[in-house]
Amino acid sequence: MPGNSAKTDRVDDPAPALRAGGVSARYDENGALALDDVSFDLKRGELVAVLGPNGAGKTTLVRLLSGIQKTTSGNVTIFGVPIDSLERAAVAKKIAVVRQTEPIAFGFSVREIVMMGRAPHQTGWLRATREDEQIVNAAMKRMDVLDLADRQARELSGGEARRVAIARAFAQAPEILLLDEPGAFLDVRHQLALYDRLASEVKENSLACLVVMHDLNMATQYADRIVLLQNGKLIACGSPANVMTEARVHEVFGARLLTGVDSKSNAPYFLPVRESAAK
Repeated sequence: MPGNSAKTDRVDDPAPALRAGGVSARYDENGALALDDVSFDLKRGELVAVLGPNGAGKTTLVRLLSGIQKTTSGNVTIFGVPIDSLERAAVAKKIAVVRQTEPIAFGFSVREIVMMGRAPHQTGWLRATREDEQIVNAAMKRMDVLDLADRQARELSGGEARRVAIARAFAQAPEILLLDEPGAFLDVRHQLALYDRLASEVKENSLACLVVMHDLNMATQYADRIVLLQNGKLIACGSPANVMTEARVHEVFGARLLTGVDSKSNAPYFLPVRESAAK
């Protein structure tokens, strides 16, 4: 990409679902840059994973792309329209966000929490229609929380609360999904079920989906492209095979990882090695 030395696959879509154009942001008004001149596109029908060590700027990127945080420089566009020119209600109809930590809505049931996802599409009275109820039921079913519909939020485990938050995002009926570590608190079975569901939703409904992840193996299995960040800079953007080379992963994450290729999916995989065992 112009102005960025990172190795990047070419994207020819003239108006992608979401575009980060040289975005930079600071941790605070006088602080260091959390992101520094990051550019990439997110297209319909693809799942893009954002990877990087702690402090790489992953959560800040989600905040910028959703319009929650303003850029220091650069711009974010939604289907070619600057996000700063849109009202928050208009953005909420296009983008659903699941944050890294979601506040627990004490006093509400699971059904009521998922129904909150319908708010951008409702009138000022926030009265649920039959269509809203159908969409909410379908969202809960897709995330395997329909049987929890009448349970109070305070009774949920961490993994259950995570799946409810994602169901709420589905109920929002967005065109763009931004998920910050959605697999947190989920066991392996539910992580696989989650990413299977996300991959299906992306393809079947032509969604644009960006997922911040820590699990390198999940990312290489499910992502169409990977955005790799380090110290707020874009290191690489492209297919898992092109981005996640053994040398680059070792350099970015500072850990010894054995690399192989899954014979069925052709996706690279990584096995952490203890430093003492590597000597």
